[in-house]
Amino acid sequence: MSLTLKLLTIISLLSINTLAKDTKILDELVIKYEKKRISTTSRFELKETSVYIRKDLPLKGWTGYVLKLKFDINGKDVKMKDILYTNGIVISSELKTLNNKSFKKYLLPDIPNSYYNDEHFIAGNKNAKNKILIFSDPLCPFCLDLIPEVLEHVKKHSNNIALYYYHFPLLQLHPASNTITKAMILAHKQGVKDIVSKIYLAKFEDSFKATESNPTKILKAINKVLNTNITDEQIQSTTISKQLLQDRDLADDMLIDGTPAIYINGKVDKTRRKYKNIK
Repeated sequence: MSLTLKLLTIISLLSINTLAKDTKILDELVIKYEKKRISTTSRFELKETSVYIRKDLPLKGWTGYVLKLKFDINGKDVKMKDILYTNGIVISSELKTLNNKSFKKYLLPDIPNSYYNDEHFIAGNKNAKNKILIFSDPLCPFCLDLIPEVLEHVKKHSNNIALYYYHFPLLQLHPASNTITKAMILAHKQGVKDIVSKIYLAKFEDSFKATESNPTKILKAINKVLNTNITDEQIQSTTISKQLLQDRDLADDMLIDGTPAIYINGKVDKTRRKYKNIK
């Protein structure tokens, strides 16, 4: 390559990088890239693309993006999110350090105040300054260990903590969680007390496997634990399904892809142990 060509290449890259520092221009470049990428890799129509989250990363010149996408899949609107990273010159769907630490954690949003509502409050003091919020699957092994511990801690310090619980069943791993979660929602509407505590201490593995798909068998064990008479017909109602879908949508907005996901005063806690610091 000649010296002149090298200089032109450097100048061109610097120009792109300078332009990309303008937020609006960078947004447009990222969205344009995403549309082109999807048009060549997906058989579904991309109807909408917008910026959901944009944050400067602790890596000089790099910005992280979370994009909101809406597809037309077989006549239905399906919403998804995608993560991209760019320095104004190159763009990538993954960005990690050499010791395999992902920069995704810098894009995780804080919990909005709207998430702290009566429907999801399960223990403590609603007016407490400190708030713990959990997304969980009732058959997730890690959740089965953590949730009872958190409940016990909140019980000991109930004046100072408000605890909120959101349903996030991992159906590909634990199909039986679908029935359990819907039964929990209905039981809550019926006024049953201490639902989360009873469910997480129930040891359902003695009654059915996590892969169980027979709702009758699952509900038999649940009714025994909760002292209820919940039927499959009741939990298949539109109202129950809608609330479960809403919880999943709210988890999606928080970019949650696993359980348990725990937040302390609005901030995600990857250690899952900071709740112990609240006395």
